[in-house]
Amino acid sequence: MKILNREIKPGQSVQINLDTVRLHTRTRINVPVIIERAEEDGPVLLINAGIHGDEVNGVEIVRKAVSSNMLRPEKGTVICIPVLNVFGFLNQSREFPDGKDLNRFFPGSAKGSLASQFAYTFMTEIVPHANYCIDFHTGGSNRFNISQIRISRNDDTLLDLAKAFHPQFIVYAKNRDKSFRESATNEGLKVLLFEGGKSLDFNNDVTEAGLNGIMRIMHSIGMRDYSTSINQNDLKDPIIIEESYWHRARHSGLFRSFIAGGEYILKGHTLGSISDPFGEFEYLIKAKTNGYIIGLSNSPIVTEGDALYHIGNQ
Repeated sequence: MKILNREIKPGQSVQINLDTVRLHTRTRINVPVIIERAEEDGPVLLINAGIHGDEVNGVEIVRKAVSSNMLRPEKGTVICIPVLNVFGFLNQSREFPDGKDLNRFFPGSAKGSLASQFAYTFMTEIVPHANYCIDFHTGGSNRFNISQIRISRNDDTLLDLAKAFHPQFIVYAKNRDKSFRESATNEGLKVLLFEGGKSLDFNNDVTEAGLNGIMRIMHSIGMRDYSTSINQNDLKDPIIIEESYWHRARHSGLFRSFIAGGEYILKGHTLGSISDPFGEFEYLIKAKTNGYIIGLSNSPIVTEGDALYHIGNQ
């Protein structure tokens, strides 16, 4: 196995750098790539976080997995990138320095924008080695996502993997145009997109869900025996969400929510309220349909049209 011109021998644990272009200060930013290869051949699992630099809960999940030696396989290889968008991570920002959303520039181009060039390097140097991928994300713009795996429809293998991960929700979601998930899927990878928590925030429940999911996936594809570490007996089956929509604000003002993420709500249920700051009006927010709250806004101030509740239906 040879990755980024470095030979990875059976039984080796190495860290190499994915070189990127220089900043305007001529400073080169390297993206650390951690590789754990077992003595015995087997599947190759790519684990990455931080495509958006402010989605730090995913970074924390991967960091903990690395520091606990959880990613050392008995068969196969784990390729781990805790912070893919180091540029955004340094600035605590979603974007690349060129203002682009990296996750809208795959598979990239060798002569495109900075984000496009980086996406191209990642797709040509790292992705071809992998069979499976767990891509960690969080909600953005003060939106908190309940732990969930997003997958494409009509792929039984992906569904089985999502069930093995055992999130609270499995959400059928289309691949976004020019996203990493779309490009990696086109290359033949089985990609699980994890969503949990919100940007620039840690949540212990989300972190534990991510760590347990990694163990279950490694166990399910035969990379490491985690039978004594995972307990499926007391877990409820994941709830499969067939479709979802965002309930948006009909008014601008101060927003307060009366419900928690993960709850099942009925049509007509009062979800929260919006009021003006001067005490002249207060509007109640009513659910338009039955469903589960799989994401919600944490912003206390909203503008008409802002997304408030992500509601999923079975």
